[in-house]
Amino acid sequence: MLIRPRVIPSLLIQDGGLVKTKQFKNPEYLGDPINAVKIFNEKGVDELCIMDISKDRYSRGPDFGLLEEIASEAFMPLAYGGGIRNLDDAKKIFRIGFEKVILNRVLAENEMLASDIIRLFGSQSVIASIDIKKSFFGGYTVYTNSARTIVCKDPLGWAKKVERLGAGEILLSNIDHEGMQNGFELGIVRQIADNAEIPVIACGGARNVNDLFLALRDGHSDAVSAGSMFVYYGDKKGILINFPTEEELIEKGVYNYE
Repeated sequence: MLIRPRVIPSLLIQDGGLVKTKQFKNPEYLGDPINAVKIFNEKGVDELCIMDISKDRYSRGPDFGLLEEIASEAFMPLAYGGGIRNLDDAKKIFRIGFEKVILNRVLAENEMLASDIIRLFGSQSVIASIDIKKSFFGGYTVYTNSARTIVCKDPLGWAKKVERLGAGEILLSNIDHEGMQNGFELGIVRQIADNAEIPVIACGGARNVNDLFLALRDGHSDAVSAGSMFVYYGDKKGILINFPTEEELIEKGVYNYE
């Protein structure tokens, strides 16, 4: 039997455009997110994460018009995060056609809202986004609000808390590695994955298919996600939406037979 862990492109949108950041900073405009979704359709990706990083997202709420366009074009399951302020926002996202919402700031600032969303739509529909950054002394700190606000200095404790709250999976994003394509920090991925009772998606640092394989094998993650790897190509990082073939994922061990 072929085992297929999920390989999930993470797309960032800002003010309606597709962008890519490095360490959560300096977004570079890449083009129209709808075009990217169409290409990923053709590539047969497992799932897409769409995250809005616009500065005014929490004052204006999600860009429902854009999300509706994305949902109408996408042939794969979709998850969305960014600017979810209340239960009505979450309801609209699911009504549009998204299967999951990604909660980050809400988990730290409005636990009651997070609980309401989980209770209404179920744990399987909620991804807890945990953004971590290594401190000068080697430990990790959990951040929210695009890495501007400290939540706590205990990533594992925070992971267990969102698990108790009822989140269905964890998206573990490493701020230091995001957009850098320097590989995953496998130790912290493994620590969270080995102690969590819910699936963990490793994100931040993937440069090639082998990195995805290592996150699964050595990091013990249940799924892998990447941004730069799927929107840039070559040493000069030309903009090119891409995704490895099934044959390549099998050859490199990401997909394997059991």
